[in-house]
Amino acid sequence: MERYAPRARSDAYGRRINREHSPIVALALPWLSIILASWLPSLLMATALPLAPPLGYLTLLTWRLVRPGLLPVWAGAPLGFIDDLFSGQPLGSAMMLWSATMIAFELLDRRFPWRSFLQDWIAAALALLGYILASFLLSGATPATPGLVALGPQALLAVLLFPAAARAISALDRMRLRRWRTTE
Repeated sequence: MERYAPRARSDAYGRRINREHSPIVALALPWLSIILASWLPSLLMATALPLAPPLGYLTLLTWRLVRPGLLPVWAGAPLGFIDDLFSGQPLGSAMMLWSATMIAFELLDRRFPWRSFLQDWIAAALALLGYILASFLLSGATPATPGLVALGPQALLAVLLFPAAARAISALDRMRLRRWRTTE
């Protein structure tokens, strides 16, 4: 039977016989990927200008846009707290901004449930620019022209990284939905 229909026992998420979705992987992978992305910029080299984009926020935003409803609205608070610990921003700034982002995108999903990738990219770009500017202002820096100009490369890199982040999160989502071998 197998040689006549080799794909009869499998589907897009892997083999079906003796395989099941792992609830641990399905629930933990988005949270762990956001935490890892929040920690990753601390490994990059230190420069005088902020060049590394806020990868934790970008990952949160991408999970929210690629898979709406996967993360609860309240997820911005604990994940923002972890990002505050890693980034060195004043405690509570990312908690507030990430929670406001989750609420804003929940309202956006209610108003526009079907969007194209371009619309998601524009929404993510606006959210990223707002987050970078608000983080700059909440950090206690003086809002002068040189400081705002120095944020330009970081903001541009963050906006341009969104398609690559969406692609990576889609791959993680496929891994999240993969069927794993069971021993029953």
